[in-house]
Formats: sequence, structure tokens, C-alpha cells
Amino acid sequence: MTTKKPSTIEDVQNRADTRRLPINKVGIKDVYHPVRIRNRSGGEQQTIANFNMYVALPHNFKGTHMSRFVEILHNHEREISVDSFGSMLREMTTHLNAEVGHIEMSFPFFVMKKAPMSGVESLMNYQASLIGEYSHGTTRLWLKVVVAATSLCPCSKAISQYGAHNQRSHITLTARIAEHMWLEELIDIAEQEASCEVYGILKRADEKFVTERAYDNPKFVEDIVRDLAVRLNDEPRIRAYSIETENFESIHNHSAYALIENDKDVT
Repeated sequence: MTTKKPSTIEDVQNRADTRRLPINKVGIKDVYHPVRIRNRSGGEQQTIANFNMYVALPHNFKGTHMSRFVEILHNHEREISVDSFGSMLREMTTHLNAEVGHIEMSFPFFVMKKAPMSGVESLMNYQASLIGEYSHGTTRLWLKVVVAATSLCPCSKAISQYGAHNQRSHITLTARIAEHMWLEELIDIAEQEASCEVYGILKRADEKFVTERAYDNPKFVEDIVRDLAVRLNDEPRIRAYSIETENFESIHNHSAYALIENDKDVT
């Protein structure tokens, strides 16, 4: 016996809602998807990204169409760059008949680095994110990177007869950009304002260099965020930023932390 299929299937999400309560963000969260990321050298990286994708839901709609978020990802899996990310964001918002859309895309990002003296190459990994919001015809994009670096304590150096304690730092830069900017550019800025960079492989001559470099360039967490703020204030492509530094202290059982935020468009 064959069951007759209905000619139409009701779209329950499109039912009217009478509670008159709009929802700021509704969508899908923690979706992993393969992507290709363009890099500054002209190549691309194949990686796995974690996506959060939302739209704003007006008060008169019962729900949104969750499957459409995944369709958008599938259509853009070939390559995602800073530029195409904005296009994907606008497409998602329009496809879901929304006025406001939001996408967060987080992924490991790799850069080939040369050791400072030997020149030996090794890959360094960074945690990166593209964050976008499309609201009433306006697109805003943020780049975010978490960069490991070395920090050497100025106080320890000043009061000690020899040596100074140092620690690994995590520098987190989140920048709202008005023009195209490579993730590698933000990484460069973060590494240049630490006491010293870190590397995947160091030979003995390299280890000597980075040890002495950090000793000659001591910085508190306060120094790092302030020096970074000076750099980002002078970068016209960056319209707003958040700078965080966390030092995983080598002589304490706690971290040192500092934060600076600035929106250049707010007078």
C-alpha cells in the first residue's frame, strides 16, 4: 500500500509568533567544516574551521531555517579569504531573509618561520578567527589572532645581580578592519612588540640570540599592550581593536594580564 504524499508540507518556522519578542541571535554553533584559507604568500592552507552562524529573528517569526546555514558553508568550502568571508556573511543574511547576520570562524593558522641566526625553517601555529557582522546593509569584519611570545620581567632584571625571570605570553589581537589586511600582518605586529618571538626550531646560535634579545628588551604586560596600542593607533586600516596580554608567570602560580580597547570611530 502506497501512502499518498501531501502536495505541500507546512513550513512551521514561518508561522507567526504572538509574543512580540525579537531574538538577537539564532542559528547554529560549533559546526566543524573543511576550508581553504588564502595566505600572504599567495598560497592557501587547507584546515578545519569551527563556525558559529547566527541571524537576528524578528518578533513576528516563530523560527529560522537551520539547514540553510549549512548550505551556505557548503557553497563556500572551496576557498575562504577575508574578502570572500564578507560575501558569505551577506549571502547568509539575505538567504535567511534577515536584516542582521553574524559569523564567527575559528581555525588553526600556520606560518613558516626562519630561525633568527641559522635560518632553519619550521612551522608556527596560531589560533585565528574571522568575525563578521552584517547589519542593515553594512558589513563589519574583525580579525583575531592569538600569538605566543616571550616576555622578560623588567623588575626582575633591575633587582637581580644576574639573570631575570621570563615566561611565555599569549597576545590576543582583535581588530575591526576597514580595508583588507592579512592575518600575518597582525601576527607580525604582535611578535615585534613582545620581548622576543618564539620559534618551532632553534639551533644553539638561535637560542643564544633569543635569550639575549629578550634580556635586552624587557617588558611588563602593561608595556606590551601599550606598545601594541601605539602600533594599532597608527594603522589606518584598523578602526577598532582589543589587545590582551597574558603572561604565564614562571615564579608565580598565577598569570599577569592586561587589556586595552579602543574604537577610533567613537569620538
